[in-house]
Amino acid sequence: MEISSTTTEYDRLIARHHAMRLRRQILTPASSPLDSFPDARPGSRPGGVGPGALDAGTGGDLDAGDFDAAADQRLIMGTLGLVAPFADLIDHLYACMFRRRPYLRALFPDSMEFQQVHLERMFDYLVENLHRPAQLSATLAQLGRDHRKLGVRPVHYQAFEEALCEAIRHRAGSRWSAGLEDAWVRMLRFAVEAMVAGAESALTEPPYWHAVVVGHERRRPDLAVLRVRTGEPYPYRAGQYGTVEHPRLPHTWRQYSMGCAPRADNELEFHVRRTGPGGVSEALVEHTAVGDRLRLGPPRGTLMPDDDSRDLLLVAGGTGLAPMKAIVEQLVEHRPRGRRVHLFVGARARADLYDWPSLAELGGRKPWLELVPVADDAAGGRPGAGPGRRLAEAVGRAGDWSEHLVCVSGPAGLVTEVRTRLAADGLPASRIHHDPVLGRV
Repeated sequence: MEISSTTTEYDRLIARHHAMRLRRQILTPASSPLDSFPDARPGSRPGGVGPGALDAGTGGDLDAGDFDAAADQRLIMGTLGLVAPFADLIDHLYACMFRRRPYLRALFPDSMEFQQVHLERMFDYLVENLHRPAQLSATLAQLGRDHRKLGVRPVHYQAFEEALCEAIRHRAGSRWSAGLEDAWVRMLRFAVEAMVAGAESALTEPPYWHAVVVGHERRRPDLAVLRVRTGEPYPYRAGQYGTVEHPRLPHTWRQYSMGCAPRADNELEFHVRRTGPGGVSEALVEHTAVGDRLRLGPPRGTLMPDDDSRDLLLVAGGTGLAPMKAIVEQLVEHRPRGRRVHLFVGARARADLYDWPSLAELGGRKPWLELVPVADDAAGGRPGAGPGRRLAEAVGRAGDWSEHLVCVSGPAGLVTEVRTRLAADGLPASRIHHDPVLGRV
């Protein structure tokens, strides 16, 4: 049997990765994952990204001591016009990567449209938050932990960096400069370091969990509530989300929040609205039945704050209700004495309040829980206001939330509207919690 040159190269890269990882373990004392990121320590300078940052070997001879995250951010933002729009940069990046390393194509879904949108959002997030390396490291570490389900290894980032450099040179043309490219490479290597650390910190857990569908209920023509059971415990917290793969769409994963608190029987609940034809949401709503098997990626998200000393304001739109329901269920079992919870639920129409009966029953039995539905078709709504604006206005009019902790979940526009309104009313941004919008992986 003839072995292709691409397969041989792939095996060589994997072998090199394992050899370099063993070398690192031998030469480096045991340390905390944060030791890989000097910037994550209070009072330290961003760094740790240099020629030794990726043992798989990304090439280049950048000096870690020259890395200044804020300066690189200013340079990248000031020259975005040379490489923008990101969609075109990413088109060239993937074309280059698959041309050079065709074996990598198998790690991606057949349709690259969603993946390209996700990467565009990731670039936006990196550029906007590069001056906050500690926060960025934590988010990227969690993303790296999740990416294990895709079969991504550190050696694959070498191909990505090579393709990114070629794409930048192509987009910038005659206005390309070594300084511009170096800033992008340092940003990428910082992200890769964090993602690799996240992946390696989770080596004792599976990259994904097998789940069997045990319930499938259509609440609306375009919405279903699924109950699934995993064969082993799925270690999530109320308010988190996980990625789901349907057998009809291999290598295609979408994020869905768990709609229940952790249960002893390993059963989870997902609220899924069909968002378009041919995607995972359609497969879950239209083509899933009891007994079908799914795969779940590692849980992610930090929506629910650890602080239990303040009353809670929960604001949800659409299927953003799922994590709020999980949080409420958790509080039913473990609520600090005296803590009150206000839950506002927004929808386009009253009929879209798909889980309201169970919520109303729960609220009727728990005097500490106040439920407020906000529907666009309700009488007295301001004409022309979108669902996010109307929900934000309803929350703002309902009381003084300046001493509360707030969790917001739903479409990105809704989250922005609510956050802006509460900040304008004097609530510190540090007490408004929502998951970063990085796209669906």
